[in-house]
Amino acid sequence: MTFIIAHDLLKTYTPRGASPVHALDGLNLEVPQGTITALLGPNGAGKTTTVKVLTTLTRPDSGTATIGGVDVVKHPECIRPIIGVSGQYAAVDENLTGFENLDMVGRLYHLGSRASRARASELIELFDLTEAQNRPVKGFSGGMRRRIDLAGALVSRPQVLFLDEPTTGLDPRSRLGMWDIITTLVGEGTTVLLTTQYLEEADQLADAISVIDGGRVIAEGTSDELKASIGGQRLEISLVSAADAEVATGILRRVGSSEPTLSGDGRELTVNAVHAPAALREVLGEFGQRGIELYDAGMRRPTLDDVFLRLTGHMASDEEVAA
Repeated sequence: MTFIIAHDLLKTYTPRGASPVHALDGLNLEVPQGTITALLGPNGAGKTTTVKVLTTLTRPDSGTATIGGVDVVKHPECIRPIIGVSGQYAAVDENLTGFENLDMVGRLYHLGSRASRARASELIELFDLTEAQNRPVKGFSGGMRRRIDLAGALVSRPQVLFLDEPTTGLDPRSRLGMWDIITTLVGEGTTVLLTTQYLEEADQLADAISVIDGGRVIAEGTSDELKASIGGQRLEISLVSAADAEVATGILRRVGSSEPTLSGDGRELTVNAVHAPAALREVLGEFGQRGIELYDAGMRRPTLDDVFLRLTGHMASDEEVAA
């Protein structure tokens, strides 16, 4: 079942003294229930604006968006009780303890004193914050702040969880811990829409990926489907001598499915190959016959970085004006 649907969303901002910025330019998106869908794109691509529209924080100029069949613009009061949101920066009260922050969120959701405290205790344990629960949040590390913020988004047991770059600034260990928590939530039936600049994050977590650039979805599919769309596996060859580059390029051209590319130093060659293992064996055999010496040779699958570069002409981590 498709739970989140966005159709032809348009949102334009006009900064003072500047030209209009099309944060969303006809964006279309579908998110199945009980899955993780990742919005992948650079700063300024429209990821955060998409989340703001779907969470009723921003009205689109045109287009429609529904969650569970309910229009987010026409009936925001019906949407807010069923969603949870964790933004790019932890929205916590630094002067309250971790437990007090979660208890406060529960009171705001009208859970009542007993239920609110019980839910806060449950989340404190889930997010491994028991030892820190009675300390003011201002003394928390960055990873602990992110965890308490995500816990706050779960107080009401939302059907849909929006995570806007949830692991930005976290160390690798904290990032892995956050991934485990998100995966557990989806296993329990939560629908997650995740925005990220981290290609590895989308690769590891998402059931489906929508690549966003310029305020619109330019490609979508599973991680494997997106990688396959740019040509399967790739051979990578490192020559001892740049003088062998011309002959090596000719050999790669015959076995590859794309035009070989040569690095700036003239010794690193790459080429796409449909049947990479067989192609690599053929290349190594012919290099050996011709006496071409190698530092290294191997094959690898395309990464999401390769996908994004091919689709947009720039890397997914490029800095742009935020939107």
